[in-house]
Amino acid sequence: MASCHHLDHIHNVAPRTPKGCEECLKSGDGWVHLRLCLECGHVGCCDSSPNKHATKHFHATKHPIMRSFEPDETWGWCFIDEVELDFA
Repeated sequence: MASCHHLDHIHNVAPRTPKGCEECLKSGDGWVHLRLCLECGHVGCCDSSPNKHATKHFHATKHPIMRSFEPDETWGWCFIDEVELDFA
């Protein structure tokens, strides 16, 4: 089973925009689901959303770990190791 080698990038972060995707809120676009960067608190939209801001945030910053920012979801993802994480 694959494991994540970037757990030291996880910080106790506050969401920078608790009500939506940072970039979509600025541009007036919509999103499907939200993801929270566990290194800096950026909130971005998922890859099912038209703009895919969570993935774009990873490519721009190299912050490797995000988690779902949806109610009752406890999973996360390491972009570098391409492994799902459980935050339950």
